[in-house]
Amino acid sequence: MLPADPMILLSVINTKLRDEYSSLDMLCDSLDEDKQDIISKLKSIGFTYDSSQNQFK
Repeated sequence: MLPADPMILLSVINTKLRDEYSSLDMLCDSLDEDKQDIISKLKSIGFTYDSSQNQFK
């Protein structure tokens, strides 16, 4: 289960993307998480997914 707090979520997601997954889709599939939910939560604090760098910026 991923953290509910958007700032902590950002840290966890970017760490997992850097260390374990080559894409957000792979992360979501593996963890059975809703991709749009993650995108929305992180967008609410000003971050968007950059697929070319595989991170939220």
